[in-house]
Amino acid sequence: MALSPSQQNWLSTSITTTTTTTKHSKTTFNNIPSQIKLNQTNLSSNKNPNLTYSINPSKTSITQNQNNPPLVVVGSANADIYVEIDRLPKEGETISAKTGQTLAGGKGANQAACGGKLSYPTYFVGQVGEDAHGRLITEALEIGGVQLDHLNVVSNVPTGHAVVMLQSDGQNSIIIVGGANMCCWPEKFDEKDLEVVKNAGIVLLQREIPDSVNIQVAKAARSAGVPVILDAGGMEGPIPVELLSFVDILSPNETELARLTGMETENFEQISQAVVKCYKMGVKQVLVKLGSKGSALFVEGEEPINQPIISATKVIDTTGAGDTFTAAFAVALVEGKSRKECLKFAAAAASLCVQVKGAIPSMPARKAVLDLLHSL
Repeated sequence: MALSPSQQNWLSTSITTTTTTTKHSKTTFNNIPSQIKLNQTNLSSNKNPNLTYSINPSKTSITQNQNNPPLVVVGSANADIYVEIDRLPKEGETISAKTGQTLAGGKGANQAACGGKLSYPTYFVGQVGEDAHGRLITEALEIGGVQLDHLNVVSNVPTGHAVVMLQSDGQNSIIIVGGANMCCWPEKFDEKDLEVVKNAGIVLLQREIPDSVNIQVAKAARSAGVPVILDAGGMEGPIPVELLSFVDILSPNETELARLTGMETENFEQISQAVVKCYKMGVKQVLVKLGSKGSALFVEGEEPINQPIISATKVIDTTGAGDTFTAAFAVALVEGKSRKECLKFAAAAASLCVQVKGAIPSMPARKAVLDLLHSL
């Protein structure tokens, strides 16, 4: 697959990633065959049967993608504790929930599950506790087709979890407890631990694990010419400049963009101005998720590309929609699709996601995404 000149310019910022491989007990990342390492000069958007929407969805299978360089997701894994409510409680108020349920989630696990369900070879690098929540997440990722050679099970630390307050209109508010996501990572990764990152086709990061881990991973990816997408969701603090220097594409939503830049993001003009500040911070490509207003890809020196939402029949739960969008965009990108195709593919995946309750359970299959695109 060879990149077109515009794609080469778009992905000109290569990156290196630091990672940990785990056979469910030990952190090591050296199990990915070197022959599947991404050669960006060999990425053609017209020579892979998965790269266009003219493909017959019924013929699409994971085997068609098995020889492609993998998507590697380094990030968090949480047990999402859902409570369905009519409204958020006021200060000092106690309200009753309609139902309660625990499902697998976490931004990293969500994005990995999305890649797996989209039939793209996907590796997840993360940590869970030796508990029921950890087993819940492991099972969900395995069912989703994610490779878990690099999932570390840590003792004496609980699996990360989140309380998801889901309102009747499908909107949610989330409180995260880091648990195993935020501790027990190696202080410094060995070179052999980073092989999975260096052999990736693309790397996805988020901010629900320590910045020090993300920095090592992104640096390793850059050194190997592997593009990195950083989802800005997670920790509220500023993103370290060192991390941004190794990131190809920063992907915030409107709220995260406002928080990161200290600027208003109420309309497209304000969003565009905030993106310019991101350019000054060192990131030259910004993928902004705009909720019901769609999304926009900004590349320094070029006109932004807008993608409206693909309307869902009914919005059940928006949890995981942003993760679905980012991961689907990454899959389309590593497969060689154009920027507009990447945005449209991601919008279709997100549209399907919000029609199902839960994060990982709502991630759509590739056939469903392609069927939706063919119906438009």
